Amino acid sequence: MTESFQTLRPLLFAIAYRMLGSAAEAEDILQDAWVRYQAASPIELESEKAWLSTVVTRLCLDRLKSAQRTREEYVGPWLPEPIRTEERVDPDSISLAFLVLLERLSPLERAAYLLHEVFDYSHAEIASVLGKEEAAVRQLFHRAAAHVREGKPRYSPTRADHERLLSGFLQALTTGDLAALQGLLADDATLTADSGGKVRAAARHELHGARVVSLFIAGLVRKFPPGPEHTFEIVDVNGWPALVARTSGIVSAVISIETDGTHILAIRNVVNPEKLARV
Repeated sequence: MTESFQTLRPLLFAIAYRMLGSAAEAEDILQDAWVRYQAASPIELESEKAWLSTVVTRLCLDRLKSAQRTREEYVGPWLPEPIRTEERVDPDSISLAFLVLLERLSPLERAAYLLHEVFDYSHAEIASVLGKEEAAVRQLFHRAAAHVREGKPRYSPTRADHERLLSGFLQALTTGDLAALQGLLADDATLTADSGGKVRAAARHELHGARVVSLFIAGLVRKFPPGPEHTFEIVDVNGWPALVARTSGIVSAVISIETDGTHILAIRNVVNPEKLARV
């Protein structure tokens, strides 16, 4: 049975991480699922994938309900926990932009949407997982899909465009070229920083506008100038190239961008130390 759980572990983690937006919480969910798996009867485990998917999804739903108050008390903007990924991962199903978009959905809508759209579960299978009628699941999915379509960007930048803009952004950072930095940003660009109240230099509110964003970043660069102590590396994070910043060799920030292929539309900067373990 242990071997079966380990075989299914990547799928279970993928479900839990997308449901919760937290790798640490996803690992906790898998640990709880493992305990229940060990105590399950052979009859319950007749279909291990279905049983484990159900357990993990329901544990995630419980966690999301209890997390609502924690999110309300969170200091500053909340962003998903970034994780390193490989190029073969589908970026549209794991990008920070997608995970942020999922925050618009109720827990049940999120489960129905992810299981059907990302993991290819049938409505009948999802009904079994959620303990609902198939018709109710279809309604959940259609509502969720409408919310996602409404919030999804109209553009589809290529990986090459993304890499070009990220490289330009890094170049502007390392040279301190404010004009070049502002030129890379869309007029209505935004910057969101997640510090959890643990990093004083982080913006406590979302910033709007190319000039405001570029001035804020320029201020950070002056305070933490690139060099031997403060370094940057481009790595794949949540399906797209991103900047990993290190201070004295320790990861201090993950900076992701969202683009239209021509300009940077959004910058998401995760600096909460508790969210940097997976990069």
